[in-house]
Amino acid sequence: MRPKERRESGQTDLLRSRLDHILNMDHALVKLAKTIDWRFLEERLGEVYDDDPGRPPLPTRLMAGLAILKSMHNLSDESLCERWLENPYYQLFCGEEFFQHRLPFDRTSLTRWRLRMGEERLTALLQESLAAATRLGAAKPSDFRAVIVDTTVQEKAITFPTDAKLMHRARERLVKLARKHGIALRQSYARVGKIALIKHQRYAHAKQFKRANRQLKRLRTMLGAVIRDITRKLAMRPELMQAFALPLSLARRVRDQRQRERGKKVYSLHAPEVECIGKGKAHKPYEFGVKVSVATPLQRSRGGQFVAHVKALPGNPYDGHTLATIIPAIEETIGVSLGKIVTDAGYRGHNAPKDKMFKVHVAGYKRGLTQAVKRALRRRAAVEPVIGHLKNDHRMGRNFLAFSEGDANNAVLAAVGYNFSLLLNWLRLLCAFFLVLLTSAAVPPLRPRSA
Repeated sequence: MRPKERRESGQTDLLRSRLDHILNMDHALVKLAKTIDWRFLEERLGEVYDDDPGRPPLPTRLMAGLAILKSMHNLSDESLCERWLENPYYQLFCGEEFFQHRLPFDRTSLTRWRLRMGEERLTALLQESLAAATRLGAAKPSDFRAVIVDTTVQEKAITFPTDAKLMHRARERLVKLARKHGIALRQSYARVGKIALIKHQRYAHAKQFKRANRQLKRLRTMLGAVIRDITRKLAMRPELMQAFALPLSLARRVRDQRQRERGKKVYSLHAPEVECIGKGKAHKPYEFGVKVSVATPLQRSRGGQFVAHVKALPGNPYDGHTLATIIPAIEETIGVSLGKIVTDAGYRGHNAPKDKMFKVHVAGYKRGLTQAVKRALRRRAAVEPVIGHLKNDHRMGRNFLAFSEGDANNAVLAAVGYNFSLLLNWLRLLCAFFLVLLTSAAVPPLRPRSA
């Protein structure tokens, strides 16, 4: 069933005051709410629902507004619920007419809504942020014809993976699951396994690697014994095969993988989709998460350096081989044809479509460069502070959303929060500018004293 959308009724209540009567309607968040085309979001995000009978979902403006506020102010779901109850401006932004003393939604509604929407639908929020920037004068459509494309790593909320910790944790999860389903194991290795892990960490810290490897071998032996014990017991209880299929598969992969072997490995048991990515950083040689492509205009708009497109790239592809899928997605998001793309040296040998009327400039080439191309290549570093803001201020630096869908959704929502925060600053600047004009017009000019 489609959601019952909210509309401005204009009704009054004898016992409650309307929010637009008690709040400052010149507040930047109020002006931003008036600028956003909520009908467009209702149309795009409502496509996932059908007209079958049933309980109507929560209004689109409420859920979309909550997603924008969460990523814009770097809040968790729990903090967002608490602040929404305390802040009347948040409630007005989400379409409420009267102050609410109870949450009209549950915290888990945010998780279910994100999973239902998916990356494709959430991109409508990014498109609306760019359209709102155009309507407010913070950007022009021509600003997005030339873009900078770069990749970064969106790290997952996991601990640093080591073989010892992974095998210890895999054994603990199997023992806990066996106890839950009433499977009696010959030995759980709870005490000796913990001691072996502690010894391995201490020996490795002291660079006594022979002793550390001996404890690592003990941990692998314990994990193998638990796996074999559970496999024997499951033969007599086939109804539990499905419950143990994934944990046993992950435990076997953790036990069999080695440090320097090639191929896909398990770096987290609760997030097996995590990949190990090396970006050549001296302070952080390896990052664990998913690669993300970020595109931003070449020239800074009046409202700031907006994000034109963002997309998660599972599988850790080579940067140059991502342009074939990224370029059509950028043009679909911004609504204009690209004329120029600037990248770093990691995009050498790219696979950009040949039938498109644009030019890809890769840093590092020296021959045949005009002054305009040299200026464009000097502007390539403008994407770096944007990536820094996305990570530090808008929840891309540590992704807490589960599965590969969570990686894609979190990247899009981070870009949405960043763009809307730039629009909020732009509206504050406009308000301050008009206030200065009104103040200067109201003060009479000083007259010189007569002799």
